[in-house]
Amino acid sequence: MSITVTPVPALRSDVQALLEHATVHASPGGQYSFRVIGPCCRLFDREELPWPCCRLAWHSKEPSWRRVGRRFVPDLASRRCPSYSVELLQPGSRPTSTLLTLFSMRLTPELQEWWYSRQPKSMVAENDMPQEPS
Repeated sequence: MSITVTPVPALRSDVQALLEHATVHASPGGQYSFRVIGPCCRLFDREELPWPCCRLAWHSKEPSWRRVGRRFVPDLASRRCPSYSVELLQPGSRPTSTLLTLFSMRLTPELQEWWYSRQPKSMVAENDMPQEPS
């Protein structure tokens, strides 16, 4: 069984399409390779934000970001870059499942809308892949 490893571009580039499931790619620095399981949305858990250390500093009011809004929100640091669930393939060790965000790549506006859309129609089960450009 031979595995074809495709290098991921190290320079900033626009993503035109998703990485295919089960394909193997080299990391931008070449230290490891990874097998793509599928695209994913990297979320930030607002419950992990710290409480203020002194209530006097807040004049007895808890900050509103602790209580108002959704618990999980898209991670602002990775919203413009593709994130994938991957299996790291490191020489001499077992494959490890993790999330990988390719910060050296940027999503096109169309792909970013599909990846992090707030539209109700984006939650339809049939919307599992972005539309092909016409």
